[in-house]
This record gives sequence, C-alpha cells and structure tokens, in this order.
Amino acid sequence: MKIIESSRGDFPSFWKETLKRRKGVFEEVSERVKEILEKVKIEGDKALCELTQKLDGIRLEPNQLEIKREEWVKAEKELDSSLKEALLKAKKEIESFCLSSFPRDWMEVKEGIIRGEVFRPVEKVGLYVPGGKASYPSSVLMGVIPAVVAGVKEVIVASPPPARPVLLFAALISGASRFFQIGGAQAIGALAYGTESIPQVDLIVGPGNLYVQAAKKLLYGEVGIDMLAGPSELLILSDGTTSPYKAALDLLSQAEHDEDAWAVLITPDRSYAQRVLEEVDKLLDGLVRKQIARKCLKENGFIIIVRDLKEGVELVNQFAPEHLELHLKDAWRWFGEVKNAGSVFIGEETSVAFGDYCGGPNHILPTGGAARFSSPLGVENFLKRIQFLSLSGDKLKELASVGIRLSEEEGLLGHRDALLGRLKDG
Repeated sequence: MKIIESSRGDFPSFWKETLKRRKGVFEEVSERVKEILEKVKIEGDKALCELTQKLDGIRLEPNQLEIKREEWVKAEKELDSSLKEALLKAKKEIESFCLSSFPRDWMEVKEGIIRGEVFRPVEKVGLYVPGGKASYPSSVLMGVIPAVVAGVKEVIVASPPPARPVLLFAALISGASRFFQIGGAQAIGALAYGTESIPQVDLIVGPGNLYVQAAKKLLYGEVGIDMLAGPSELLILSDGTTSPYKAALDLLSQAEHDEDAWAVLITPDRSYAQRVLEEVDKLLDGLVRKQIARKCLKENGFIIIVRDLKEGVELVNQFAPEHLELHLKDAWRWFGEVKNAGSVFIGEETSVAFGDYCGGPNHILPTGGAARFSSPLGVENFLKRIQFLSLSGDKLKELASVGIRLSEEEGLLGHRDALLGRLKDG
C-alpha cells in the first residue's frame, strides 16, 4: 500500500486518474462479448455447451445445463450442520431487512382527482452468481431473497459449472425457481434471449467479471439490468482514534476478493496511517489468499493523509465507494455528511464482512463510482411503479384548460382535441 498526502502538488492529478481508472473499460472486451452473445442468440443450447467446454474446460450436454430440484435437496445432505445453520440465519436477517424496506402503494384523493402509484413485481428474473476463484452462496441469498419478497414468480440462477452443493442449498432455502450451471457472458446472453433450455427473463441482476458486466451493458434494453457491479471496493475513513488492527483486517478482507479490488484508507493522522500499514504487512502473510491480496494492495491499495475530516468526507463523496466504513469517535454525526456510498458501516466494530454475509443490507452494490447515481440491490429493483390518475367534475375542466394551452404551444393538436372532447361531454 502507498501513503499519499492530499497536500502534495501532484495529488489532484493522482486523484483524477484514480477515479478514472476505477471505471470498467468495457471496450477492451466488448467485441469478443458481442460475438459470444450473437452465437448464443443464434445457436442457443449448442452455443452454451461449446462455450462452456472452450472457456471453462467442462463438457456438458444440453440436458445437463439445468440442475434439477432433486439435486438441490441432495445437496443439503452434503453440507455440515454449522454451514447450513449459518446460511439459514443469514437468510432470516436478509429477509427481515427486505420486508422492512418494501415500498408501499399510495393514493391521493381530492375533489375531482384521484392519483397515486402501485407497485407490481417483475415476472421473471435471472440472477448471475460468479464462480471460478471461489463459491458465493451469500450472493445467491442476496439476489434471490429480495426478488422473492417482491413477489417475483420465477427466479432463475445461473452460475459457472460445476454447481457446488452449497450454492444449490442456498438456492433451495432462498426460494429460487431454477438453477443452471452456465457462466460468463454466455449465461447473460442465455437469460436475455432465452434458449431451448433456459427461459428468457425480464431482468438480470448480480455481480460478475468484466465479461459479465460488458454483456449486461450491451444487452440493456433487450432486458432490464440492475447495475454494472465490478470489482469490490472498501474505503475506510478514520480520525486516528480507532484500532489500526481492525482497519487492517477489513482492508485485507476486501483485498482478498480479487486482484482488481480496491482497499483505501483516508485519515488526517499520519502516525495512525503508519500503524495500519504495519498491521497490514504483519497480517498479509497469514492470509490464505495472500497472493491475490498482495497484488490488489500493490495496484489499488493506498492510504491518503488529509488535512482534516472535512476534506476526508469530500474525497469519500468523490470516490463514491461500494463499501464505506466510518472508524470515527462521532461516526453517526459524520454519517450525515455522506452523500455517495453503496453501503455504510458505522463504527469500527461494524466490519464490512457483516454486510457481505448476514447483517441484512445487500452486498450487490454499485461500484466504480456508480454510487453517485445508483443504489444497492433491493426489493425495489424487482418492482415496477405504475402510476394512475382519475379525473372528474370541476378538476377535470380545470386541467383540460391547462392541457389545451400546452398542447397548442407544442403543436400537438390531436392532444388538444382529445381534451376538448372531454369538455364537450361535460
């Protein structure tokens, strides 16, 4: 990790380049992804099997793409009781959070006018769950549970082969409908277009690598997408009064995710920064995924020494991190200054790892600065807002006059005539 002072003359250029570098460079893979998507669109299951053998080194026949429900039930017997209990407890917390955040229909009733909004679930959703370097049953819970709470009829999970028992058990307890062992951009294409085996969905959600995100970006409009969720990010803001050891633990917990992850600390206390750096160095060698973490910290790990916390919060809001931890004496007060972040963990005891697994809030979050304009995955992603309006009496006449004048200004005389017709009926 590098230590950088915001007072340095070259800091503005460093910061500008850092913010730019975090954005996914989809152009690097977009042509290849277009080829994959086109192949899936034309050839369906045949393309999926060929691509799986070529890219994943696993041979599958079309009838092996879907993992049947009886296999989900068998998977439960292969897991130890402590893991099953942990997943069930995590499910309970996530479900509780989703139920509390469920948006409510509303209606305004006044003389001559009734208007409002109702929420209706999307009918069919595809959830992509990454594989490869690790297995992520927590992502199954985080993607399926809010969809089920929202009332989605069919939730289809896609994940690279081979389908691990823990993922199947997570799908079972969270309420998923079907599970396909297919990964990468080809999985996103299959969900968007549909194949002989895989149904076409209305919305695709979930994290994934650059190819997965590029596919989601290219298919937006063909199908709804939640967000472009890239490599994991953690930013810790500390006043220097908290534990360097706990900060180091959390920075490493994100660094172990991926070589392209981000682990950042902002503090006005240089001495504290140095102690955190020393703790990171001590802990790194004991990490199972130390090679991944070491590369992440070399490329995307740094500590910024700011003049004061006010400047620190300004940098936080510019960075718009996926995860933000507030290691501060007065953390709740400074939380009020946070404008851009996916999920905020308040107080040094509340590690980002709680959010990754079992705290309730979702861990599928906007990355790459997208927290400036987007939000975590939640129940509302799986709901459509439908607005409604009913007019009568004097209010109808009043608003018809308004509409007539505006339609004349815009040259849309058919609109004017439609409104005039209501006045004649009155």
